[in-house]
Amino acid sequence: MQIPIKNRFLKFGTLFFLSFLFAGFLFFLSIYLGAWGKIPNKKELSDFKYQRASEVYSADSVLIGKFYLFDRQPIAYEAIPQHLLQALIAIEDERFYEHKGIDYTSLMRVMVKSIALQDKSSGGGSTISQQLAKNIYPREKSGKLNLAVSKLKEMIIARRMETIYSKEEILTLYLNTVSFGDNTFGIESAALKFFNKTANALTIEESAVLVGMLKATYGYNPRVFPENSLSRRNLVLQSMQQNDFITAKQKDSLTSLPIQLNYKGYDHNEGIAPYFREEVRQQLLSWAKAQKDKGDSYNIYTDGLRVYTTLDYKMQALAEASMADHMKTLQDNFEKSYGKNAPWLKDKRLIKKIIHNSQAYKRLKKNGLSEQEALEQLNLKKEMVLADWGVEKSQLASTVDSLLHYTKFLNTGSLSLDPSSGAVKTWIGGVNFKYYKYDHISQSKRQVGSAFKPIVYTAALEKGISPCTYFSAQEVAYENMEGWSPSNAGSKDETFLNYSMEEALSNSVNTVAVKVLEKTGIDYVIQQAKKMGISSELPALPSLALGTAELTINELAGSYASYLNHGKSVKPFIIQQIANNKDSILEVFNPIVAKKRAFSEENGQIMIEMMKATINSGTASRIRSTYGLKNDMAGKTGTTQNNKDAWFVALTPRLVHITWVGLDNHEIGFRSTRLGQGANAALPMFATWMQKLNADKSFDYITKAKFDAPTSAVQHILNCEPVKRDGFFKRLFKNPNKKKTKNFKS
Repeated sequence: MQIPIKNRFLKFGTLFFLSFLFAGFLFFLSIYLGAWGKIPNKKELSDFKYQRASEVYSADSVLIGKFYLFDRQPIAYEAIPQHLLQALIAIEDERFYEHKGIDYTSLMRVMVKSIALQDKSSGGGSTISQQLAKNIYPREKSGKLNLAVSKLKEMIIARRMETIYSKEEILTLYLNTVSFGDNTFGIESAALKFFNKTANALTIEESAVLVGMLKATYGYNPRVFPENSLSRRNLVLQSMQQNDFITAKQKDSLTSLPIQLNYKGYDHNEGIAPYFREEVRQQLLSWAKAQKDKGDSYNIYTDGLRVYTTLDYKMQALAEASMADHMKTLQDNFEKSYGKNAPWLKDKRLIKKIIHNSQAYKRLKKNGLSEQEALEQLNLKKEMVLADWGVEKSQLASTVDSLLHYTKFLNTGSLSLDPSSGAVKTWIGGVNFKYYKYDHISQSKRQVGSAFKPIVYTAALEKGISPCTYFSAQEVAYENMEGWSPSNAGSKDETFLNYSMEEALSNSVNTVAVKVLEKTGIDYVIQQAKKMGISSELPALPSLALGTAELTINELAGSYASYLNHGKSVKPFIIQQIANNKDSILEVFNPIVAKKRAFSEENGQIMIEMMKATINSGTASRIRSTYGLKNDMAGKTGTTQNNKDAWFVALTPRLVHITWVGLDNHEIGFRSTRLGQGANAALPMFATWMQKLNADKSFDYITKAKFDAPTSAVQHILNCEPVKRDGFFKRLFKNPNKKKTKNFKS
């Protein structure tokens, strides 16, 4: 008997459908059993750990930077505002509280629209739980089959998570792991980045902006596409109203508001104190390595460490503003002083050296190119960005043009610290971290010029030489030093003058400094420097008196602190505490203060009085005359040979501040001493900063602090004429144009 055609089709269809279901079941089973890749079990899901960004805080509790692979700062459910949760549920998963990880209603809708009706705008149908699974275990492969595998995996993981975590915990996990673009993960990091506030401080409309980004983090990024973001935000608000989370009146009011960003990225090249943050990173890496050697393991990029530093945020911001203002003006004057004859434009020997020392040239040579071929490559013009003060210009230029462009820029290092502990308050390692990674505080050693003279004079006092001892300013040629003959910047008439030590120091008289060194002894001065915390090797030469020693700003600042810290030097430090992600303290860093005094209390007072004279009437007197600063202050200027380094050291009762200005290329100096002396190139950076501190009452504890009055004994010791002039007959027989010759006695 023949089966009717209708029944045959029914039987075939039934068999096909059952086969399809069976194949689908086998496909699902193969995924479930791990044939397409392991699926985490409940234990693994319950042991989930975030990768957290480590956070760096200033001493006044401002978040100044992060170290991360993914910028993430997890927060608790209680720190997430209710309206943000409502916005998320309204736009992403309306039935979140009704399903167990899979929304079958939404899934059927998507299947009908996508498969039957070919509607590409139907959406993905993924629940928040499924999206969380995707966040934690990102898809690794593309293609339609792999997409199906990934979707089913996410469903399985979502169901498992729903049995482990509460709905509140799932929402918290989701909002702490989801990407907001710009390498930002989690709602707390997103709130800080886009609105510069914590998540619990977000308004309804701000929450709607961030939730709206989740559909397409780039396309709805309010910084990049503000109009798209506004449209998406309003759609989120509409969904909130449709789900009765807000009223129609609220929706209308909120959709009329513009998006007001307060974008604050944590780019390592940008933001406040980039050189300081990099030094923190380096020290943190060293600390983590030391902990590993002890058996503990910490990853500074994923473990969410909290680093509490010594930096004063407001002081740093003011210092950076003063630096930028001063250095821009100084750079203009520097370039104008050279004009068309600038060495980076005209000095062929120097230009060749700059090119040959560049990484670009060395790389081409390593690849087998001849010098001519390498130069041809380096001189090819192309579109590139060249930065100047405040602007970045895209222009047609060659690699050589770029090298010479950046060679001409003056750079700086500026540091201030608490003299009693060494805690760093401000740290400026250079003019622009993006283009000059070299830190002039932690990495650079430069000749310190006359900034070394106070150490020489301190040694003299410790040797028993009275500050009222007089030294002739006459220039001397030292025969046993190959005729070396230090000179002064003053007139020939200075030859007839004899300076007290106070007057010689305050006016930075070179010839006297060498004579003080000679009378004290080079070895004795070097020993004194070591007692004051100088660790670098010092040249055992008469030129040491003029600052030919190369020192770091760090060690110079630590040694000067001894004048304010009862003769005890300090070691500058930048990290106070390191804590874990639960804020449990892992390590506390205590100040490193010298155990022994480097000089007597009396000699310390004498040196402060002598350096006060530098500010009040000596080489740094423009502090008073030009900038009108009346603060209690002592200090010292410094300028090295050929005007290559400009220094200024300022001491207030509660602050040590050191500024250096110069070029990274040691072969280029300032065109003139007038422009390149410490009083002009370095001092203004401190002076304008101090003006800003004076204007802010919160810094009164620094700006209004007073030095202790010198004892009557110290006042008596310093009570002498500052300068004595040679008598008539001595002047009559002394030729101001002729140098005295003698051997230097060390």
